Amino acid sequence: MDINETIKSQLSDNPVILYMKGSPQAPQCGFSAKTVQALMACGERFAFVNILDNQELREALKVYSSWPTYPQLYVNGELVGGCDIVLEMSESGELAKIVKDAAKQAEA
Repeated sequence: MDINETIKSQLSDNPVILYMKGSPQAPQCGFSAKTVQALMACGERFAFVNILDNQELREALKVYSSWPTYPQLYVNGELVGGCDIVLEMSESGELAKIVKDAAKQAEA
């Protein structure tokens, strides 16, 4: 499977997925750690991919998303954004709404 197919598969298989440095239990950068905290506060499960484990994926995702930095949060296959956007959405309550809606759709 080519790397873009891998990305598309990951996005379609996971309603909420975070491409990050490290893992939720052991983030490898402060931005990933803050994003994980905001996601965990939503109370729903989410998938993650440690982009440090796969250099090809790390570079391809930047092109795929037209977003140069990590972390990158996707909900229902759409790029939500990086740390700053996720934190703003968390503060406004919008993040919890879209994450909970995606989780409900996945259960249906």
